[in-house]
Amino acid sequence: MIETDLRGIPATALWTLHLRAAEAARPDTVLPDPRAVQLVTEVDFAFEERLGAARPWMAQSIALRSRCFDGVVRAFLDAHPDGTVIALGEGLETQFWRVDNGRARWVTVDLAAPLALRRRVLPHGDRQRLIACDARDLRWMTDIDASRGVLVTAQGLLMYLEFDQVTALIAACAGAFPRGAMVFDTVSRRMSARTRTKGRGPGGQPLPPMPWGMDAADRERLRTVHPAITGVSDVPLPAGRGLLGYLAPRAASLPLLRADRPLVTRLRFGQRRAAYAFPAGPPAPVRLPPPPSSSAARSACRRRRTPW
Repeated sequence: MIETDLRGIPATALWTLHLRAAEAARPDTVLPDPRAVQLVTEVDFAFEERLGAARPWMAQSIALRSRCFDGVVRAFLDAHPDGTVIALGEGLETQFWRVDNGRARWVTVDLAAPLALRRRVLPHGDRQRLIACDARDLRWMTDIDASRGVLVTAQGLLMYLEFDQVTALIAACAGAFPRGAMVFDTVSRRMSARTRTKGRGPGGQPLPPMPWGMDAADRERLRTVHPAITGVSDVPLPAGRGLLGYLAPRAASLPLLRADRPLVTRLRFGQRRAAYAFPAGPPAPVRLPPPPSSSAARSACRRRRTPW
């Protein structure tokens, strides 16, 4: 068994692994993921004792989100078989083993603690690169080969950042990877507000604050973040099992769900416009404070409001 002591936001990697593995173990699973099922037996963590039994609807929700991202990555690799996928804040996600085409390059960017655990529990080959770096620290962009296509993924990450940090990260990706793309998920404004007060997660634990929420009506404003953003589109969840699986791909057309729902968004990047000035060379290194504790972040969230 491999010990782990993840805390705060990085600990959400254990929660999502717990849910994905529970869903993958079902005979009627919506997300075949044998690597996740194996992984929960190898990590020394009392999943059910600490997080509670995985609720089927929640496990399926997380699995459908992962499958949604899988679809975007597969489409990218169909068009760019030798392309590079950059997974920001990947935690213990096992997507590489679900979608790998045998040729793609995979870059995982995460904080030192979850990355060290990932390195111990998951195998890595020559086409995989691990970078211990905060996603907000743009040094991870150094030495990325964008010539064969780049897709940046941020699954379960951006909601934990402040609005200005999100827009700065998106702008940096748009400027650094012309003709590339980015896909990420977001929670609604209402869900963001709930985490600042009384939100509870698995096992009754307080949800980590999610400072940034975005509703469907806000999405088109992402075009204003950087002039190289040429496309903004919704990525609907795939169909699944039961009522949840029926509603998931139809949420955008249902009045009760349309406004207040989690979103998956894909951005397309075009050529840099001549009128926009970009610094030469790799991004300058920056010093960032460590991720705040849940209580400190929650207090800060109450004092800030998202401009959108």
